[in-house]
Amino acid sequence: MVSIQPPSGQDLPSFFLLLTLVGSFLLLGELLTRKFSVNSLVVRKVTHLSMGVVMFFIPAYFSSNFYPLIASLLLAGVGLLSLKSGLLSSLHAEPLMNEDGKPVPSYGPVLFPMIFFLQALVLWNEHVWILQTSMLVLGVSDALAALVGTASGGAHLDGFGNNRKTLQGSAAMFVSSLLILSISLLVFQPFFTGGLVGQPVWMLLCLALLLALLATAVEALFSYGLDNLFIPVSIAYVLYVIEVSHIATVEGFLLGGVFALLLALFSVVVKFLNNSGATATFLLGTTIFGIGGLVWTVPLLTFYLLSSILSKLGRKRKARFDLVFEKGSQRDAGQVYANGGIAWLMMAIYSLSGDPYIFFAYLGTLAAVQADTWATEIGTMWPNPKARLITTFKEVPVGTSGGVSIPGTSASFVGSLLICSSAALMNVSWINQVGIIQSLLVIGVAGLMASLVDSFFGATVQAQYYDPIRKKVTERTHSIASDGSRVTNELLKGYHFVNNDLVNTLCAISGSVVAYLAVRNLASF
Repeated sequence: MVSIQPPSGQDLPSFFLLLTLVGSFLLLGELLTRKFSVNSLVVRKVTHLSMGVVMFFIPAYFSSNFYPLIASLLLAGVGLLSLKSGLLSSLHAEPLMNEDGKPVPSYGPVLFPMIFFLQALVLWNEHVWILQTSMLVLGVSDALAALVGTASGGAHLDGFGNNRKTLQGSAAMFVSSLLILSISLLVFQPFFTGGLVGQPVWMLLCLALLLALLATAVEALFSYGLDNLFIPVSIAYVLYVIEVSHIATVEGFLLGGVFALLLALFSVVVKFLNNSGATATFLLGTTIFGIGGLVWTVPLLTFYLLSSILSKLGRKRKARFDLVFEKGSQRDAGQVYANGGIAWLMMAIYSLSGDPYIFFAYLGTLAAVQADTWATEIGTMWPNPKARLITTFKEVPVGTSGGVSIPGTSASFVGSLLICSSAALMNVSWINQVGIIQSLLVIGVAGLMASLVDSFFGATVQAQYYDPIRKKVTERTHSIASDGSRVTNELLKGYHFVNNDLVNTLCAISGSVVAYLAVRNLASF
């Protein structure tokens, strides 16, 4: 539970000591960087590591969370002020470049104390050991990953966009986080209160192994300082759910993680996903398979396998659209987030709340992305298809953003029904309570409406560009000329930031909302 405890007078000396210690770290970093020209990356990561160690020990010196919360807010404020003013140069990394070559600053120095603040609000009492473990992994392992990756001069991980992560850095992340997690789970055994109580040592070590893999995958995927948020969140979430919730077990979570890992590897081999997409699928799959069990797994697998196979069919017929769509059939992490991110969020909400209506929101979001995928794939594969723009009903070339066709729309409804059917085959009690026919109609209509929402946004706000090389309208921001040079395409309509992934996410949200609201009006659990 979220709680802010009253301040304790005996914590004041520790509070001032903490501020002095943190201030000394920052001033020393600036001195080393400006006066002695020490590499700013080394200074920043050593500071990062030191802060992680300090945060690990904070609960031992404070009787309430009041002053640690104040200190973390002050540190976040300093980080934000420095980011805007450039006051503490040793605190901030050199900005990464986005696809358009524009610098994107890292908010890591702000997110580091803020995630401590959020965890201290929830975990300070009997689960404070989870906070300590997750922050130590963030402070030590994330810093070592950057230091080792830079020192080794390794090549960047293939298929992970513009980030600077390396294989050597990921190996350092995995080994160090495995060591920290293993020791923490063994040392903190007396503080276990729920699902971890009585687990044998070998089971705890297996859990540490899987958590280390998850932390490494998160570190590899996220840039711009977002790893400072998601590394501790991923560790704390899993440990908290296993400890507190009756939904997840250690055994189930481990089995789900193994299955998700095998599915990710299979997806790379058959070229359903690239490396970043497989990594994101491992993260998503471990959560849904490991915590939700078969009831939540089967609908997700139905979407994933059917849509992936469908995207590989009719290649020759669909080849003429390859330069129109933003991305190809081999999905990346962005597409995994867009198609599965809301389902992932629904699983997390359910695991913390136990609300059965969330399961229908989960089916609704899967039906939405299945409907959208099937409408696109079958609409473009259909012989001599005719498409009309959803806003004006004028005939447009097949593959145009916002275009709908009878075959594609019909396929979207059928695809949605298959999602609900897969859940009904698992004999889910909630579906039986609502009624199988009613559930099929709700999820089918939710998926169909969401696919139309996708088409509407595609026709109105999604960015569309003119490719001067091939003289075509496309969703791609850049094209490659015959000499290999990169050419920026001209924006014709929509907004630069509204790409296909964002539209797919809005589609997924709309499907979950429609299904949730409909079932709330149909049944009472």
